[in-house]
Amino acid sequence: MTDSTGPQGLRANWRQFSLLVLINAFVGAMVGLERTVLPLLAEQEFGLASKAAILSFLVSFGAVKALANLLAGHLSDRLGRKRILVLGWLVGIPVPLLIIWAPSWGWIALANVLLGINQGLCWSTTVIMKIDLAGPRRRGLATGINEFAGYVAVSLSALATGYIAAAYALRPYPFYLGVAFAGMGLALSALFVRETQGLTRQEARIAPEGAGGTAGPLRFREVLWQASWRDRTLFAASQAGLVNNLNDGMVWGLLPLFLAGAGLGVEAIGLIAALYPGVWGISQLWTGALSDRLGRKWLIAGGMWVQAVGIWLFPTTEGITSWTLGAILLGLGTALVYPTLLAAVSDVAQPQWRASAVGVYRLWRDSGYAVGALLSGFLADRFNIPIAILAVGALTFASGLIVARAMRETRSRGVARQRASSPASHGVS
Repeated sequence: MTDSTGPQGLRANWRQFSLLVLINAFVGAMVGLERTVLPLLAEQEFGLASKAAILSFLVSFGAVKALANLLAGHLSDRLGRKRILVLGWLVGIPVPLLIIWAPSWGWIALANVLLGINQGLCWSTTVIMKIDLAGPRRRGLATGINEFAGYVAVSLSALATGYIAAAYALRPYPFYLGVAFAGMGLALSALFVRETQGLTRQEARIAPEGAGGTAGPLRFREVLWQASWRDRTLFAASQAGLVNNLNDGMVWGLLPLFLAGAGLGVEAIGLIAALYPGVWGISQLWTGALSDRLGRKWLIAGGMWVQAVGIWLFPTTEGITSWTLGAILLGLGTALVYPTLLAAVSDVAQPQWRASAVGVYRLWRDSGYAVGALLSGFLADRFNIPIAILAVGALTFASGLIVARAMRETRSRGVARQRASSPASHGVS
């Protein structure tokens, strides 16, 4: 397996970086297949009435993806990034086929277990590899581009499946796209991606002692404790990531049902469902780079508060104009948070345990899908969908307060590590 060596920096590694951007677009498109169609499929084809039962696919997806993130980070440090990326695509191949052929909702749950593994392994490794390639000075930009590619693809895939479902049927036609996405992602990953772990070893050799958190290699359980609780900045990042995906899980599972109950058709629901990740994805080109200039902490806290306002617009206003504004605000707030959290975690962690720390953060972040599905499903069944949406908005606002209180600014740590090395060792960023 060819291992990248030489200078870090986006310009020096633009070919591999661009290839990984394209591959992550296919990763995101696999998730977008479900965002418009699956909740409607649960009601209309499988006859599920309970909101908790409908959201069960998100519980399996979120729990498995969270554990796959943890495994991906740990194994990427031990075995290399490329092997884990290819394995993730192999697991993803059956996902659209299971949904197409599903005779019962249990098959959908199984498909989402496999989708969770695919997303955890593939998305984790693509972002870790981009961080390896970019180096500390452009880390926010690198994660912003990664998340841009993934979530614009989520948006376009959700929009496409909504139109295909409106024109033909909820199954099987929208999911034929997934067969193509998985096949192309696997081929590109296996044939053209180069291992990037060598760049991390180079960075570790020139990192100043103690920069960016606990120095030197750590055992995995030590990384788990450090990133989950002991380091207050990593704790703040992990809880913000969890709440961010908690509200995303609510939007994924309940928003199509809320909009359908308000009388919107499949095309209109697909448009709003696509607008939120579309704004989220495109804005990350700006917000990731902005965090490199202005810092991480207040972009994260402010982003959580903007998300809360966007969420609250759905149950407190009426009409497609207000709901469109809500989707835009939710997407913008998420864009402020998503790449910035990844950059903050990477700032704090040492190169020797960075991939594992990113995996732990993503464990907590994607646990939010399962927590959000369980919480919002319970509240929707116990009360109603608007109450569930309001409660999730309140949790999102509170999470921003925790970031404001607990998180320390991290950007200076990554820059200090970059400056401690010779310029020639990193190349042009």
